[in-house]
Parts: sequence; structure tokens; C-alpha cells
Amino acid sequence: MTRSLRILAPVALLAATAATSTLSAQQAPAAPADTALLSAEGTVRTLYRLVSFGPNERTDWAPVRNLFVPEAVVVLRSSRAGHRIFTVDGFINDFIRFDTIPAVARAGFQESVVRLHATVYRDVAHALVLYEAHVRNSPRPPQQGVDSFELLRRDGRWWIVAITNDIVTPDAPVPVEIRP
Repeated sequence: MTRSLRILAPVALLAATAATSTLSAQQAPAAPADTALLSAEGTVRTLYRLVSFGPNERTDWAPVRNLFVPEAVVVLRSSRAGHRIFTVDGFINDFIRFDTIPAVARAGFQESVVRLHATVYRDVAHALVLYEAHVRNSPRPPQQGVDSFELLRRDGRWWIVAITNDIVTPDAPVPVEIRP
């Protein structure tokens, strides 16, 4: 090991330990009451269930927020050429703006998993999801999209660390791993 590596190795170990301590300190150490959070796939499916709501219903955002580490990042396709990057609060606030559009609030909104492919390695997981989203009773067909999730297992459950989203188009078909 070179001298610079011998000096940097303890610094890297200290940084990794501090990051882990910060995450553990910010999260409740209790095991989840919802057994779905005991698996990466269950955690992802729970998010889709929680953001869906019926006519004249409201989403309870506290359980949604509880799926994410506080530092999580959500990247959503916002146009053909762009994405918007959100914190968890920004993601929730953007969803609230959508949910309060009168036609959406009256009809309700459904976002459901069509196909999910998860890969788990120890305490990290990646999930690729084909989903469909639509305003209930809308004459328009559901919009298909692909979400890529990164998750981390801590304190006996899975947490969402990041979501990156894109929309299925004729030029960008569904990835092979999650084709129906």
C-alpha cells in the first residue's frame, strides 16, 4: 500500500462510519409495523399503493415520507428533453399540486405496478418497475413509465434512497427485464 493510500484509508473509513451513523440517527430504529417494508419489492409496491387514491379522497403523506431516507433524491421526467430533481418534500409537494387539480381530486388517481424486477445484494437493492398511471375514469389510456429505485436496508427494513423516472414512448420502449 502506498503512503497516500495508508493515509486516505482511515479517512475513508471514518467518512463511511459517519455517513452510516448519520443515517441511523435520523431514522427510527424500531422494526416496521408494515411487514411489506421487510423486503425491497414490498417497499416499492407500498409507494405505488400509497400515492393512489379514490374519488374525493386525500393521500396521507406521512406514510409516504416514511418510505424514504431524509436525503433521498427523486428525479422525474418533466418534458421530452428534461427532468426535475426533487428532495422528498419537493416530490411530495409536486404530487400534492397534482392531486389538488379539481378533476384529479374528484376522480382519483391510480398508479400501479405492471412488472417489477428487483436485484438484492446484502443491504442494497435496485428495482426496475414498469408502471401505469392514470386519472380514474379518464377516457385517456394509462400512461406507462419506468421507475428505477435504489434502496438500502437499515434498522430491520428497506428505505428508498433514490428514484429516477422516465416515460415509455415509441422511441423508448419498455426495457427487456420488465416487459409484460
